[in-house]
Amino acid sequence: MEKLLAESNAPVLKPGQVINGLVTEIRQNDIVVDIGGKSEGIIPLNEFPDPGELQVGLEIEVFLEKLEDRSGSPVVSYDKARQKKNWEHIAANAVEGSVVQGRVKAKVKGGLIVSVGVDAFMPASQIDAQPPKNLDQYVGQTYDFKIIKINPERKNIVVSRRELIEEQRHEKRRILLDEVKPGTKRKGVVKNITDYGAFVDLDGLDGLLHITDMSWGRVSHPSEVLKVGEEIEVMIIEVDRDRERVSLGLKQCISNPWENIERKFPVGARVKGRVVNLVAYGAFVEIEQGVEGLVHISELSWTKRVSKPGEVLKIGQEIEAVILGVNKEEQKISLGVRQLETNPWDMVRHNYPVGARVRGRVRNLTNFGAFIELEEGIDGMVHITDMSWTRRVTHPGEILKKGDEVEAIVLDVDADQQRISLSIKQTQDDPWQDIDTKYRIGDIVEGKVTKITNFGAFVELENEIDGLVHISQIEEKHVEKIKDVLKIGQAVSARVIKIDRDERRIGLSIKAANYDNAQFQAEIASYDRIKGGSSRDGAETSTSSLEAFNNLGALLDKSEQ
Repeated sequence: MEKLLAESNAPVLKPGQVINGLVTEIRQNDIVVDIGGKSEGIIPLNEFPDPGELQVGLEIEVFLEKLEDRSGSPVVSYDKARQKKNWEHIAANAVEGSVVQGRVKAKVKGGLIVSVGVDAFMPASQIDAQPPKNLDQYVGQTYDFKIIKINPERKNIVVSRRELIEEQRHEKRRILLDEVKPGTKRKGVVKNITDYGAFVDLDGLDGLLHITDMSWGRVSHPSEVLKVGEEIEVMIIEVDRDRERVSLGLKQCISNPWENIERKFPVGARVKGRVVNLVAYGAFVEIEQGVEGLVHISELSWTKRVSKPGEVLKIGQEIEAVILGVNKEEQKISLGVRQLETNPWDMVRHNYPVGARVRGRVRNLTNFGAFIELEEGIDGMVHITDMSWTRRVTHPGEILKKGDEVEAIVLDVDADQQRISLSIKQTQDDPWQDIDTKYRIGDIVEGKVTKITNFGAFVELENEIDGLVHISQIEEKHVEKIKDVLKIGQAVSARVIKIDRDERRIGLSIKAANYDNAQFQAEIASYDRIKGGSSRDGAETSTSSLEAFNNLGALLDKSEQ
């Protein structure tokens, strides 16, 4: 047998060889191939690019992987034979940097398998200029690829499609930079959006469209105007060929709406618009594409107390307004909403003449007075000095509280400043007009201590009139602290020692309440003699009782401020 085999012409079969085989049968999913061995090999149909070209008797090249499998049949592959020959061809002819055509076979971890005669790997980062999110879209597609790495030992090839695209883009960019001129218009696709603008692909050349060149109106963020992937027409504003940079404009493709703004929107004209933004100080209203006006918070209502624009307006709301002012240079328009209605303050002088008696509700209290609501949006102010003829009011809360219904007299009206001055005390007679008939110097009076200061104590008499007991008139001996001698609410007897109608002051003396007439006259005489002088001794350094009384108004005013 060995002699017969040696004398025969049959080739010696060894694994790893590419040999010829004869197609002997074509089945539904595979073919049978005779390679001259003891048995025939089986090859799946999916290894053939075009199974329709196969026919019985066709001679093909196959790769012998094993002489026998478990069933004793040889293991052969048409695809591996083709790849082995192609690899030998590529190894002999292809170099890194050369361009080959191939078809994407499958998606694998980290990239794609590309058939360029042999299987090559293309990383995901090398597929396109921007790494794609979906690799399945490339499977089955045919492209040109650049060989970026060949490893003969491992029979490994890495290819790139991105490098070819970038080379093409670079060439396009060079051509476009030579062609583009400021003032020309081109179409492009929005490639990326940032906070300060958008990058637009001009078919190979990226240009920057700054946010300020997107619209003649206000743009808070580029995403309000553009979307990634959107095709737009832009104007070339500036070209920097050295740095390969192009500045673009979108608003320049349309006429500037501010050119004839005074003619289109004269002061006093009524306009309609849409609220596009609300801020703490007002609302921006778009009255034309690219033209916005500001309704200041003070121009929203004549009467409503608006603390923030959102109380009366909302974004997207259609409103009507009046043009109050136009500044073409600064591209600003002032609008008013309240001007659509009659100003109620125009009728204030007629409705609330000086001297009129009015009624209202206490709306608010401040340190200096109280605001009285006469009608919706119309307030009058009562100063603390106009609340009482007799009481020295230091805070309006001593007499009034929010919600109180009060009567008052109109003192003054300033419609321009939207102010009405009121007086509560003038609704009553002034008790100081006939004070001489009620109190005389030397009278003994009864009252209660209502207030204690560092210089004296106030005592409430009849008719809500307050008298002052100076610290020197409390006791015969020196008083260091009044609160050690007198208490709020304490009933006291005192003698009237001074009446000043002009200054609305009554001076009292507790220590003189028990003086006889001669003693009291002597006390009065001593006031006259020492008027303008000092006290009797250094330990009690002060002005005389009479002087102290005369200066109490100024002292009190300072202490209460």
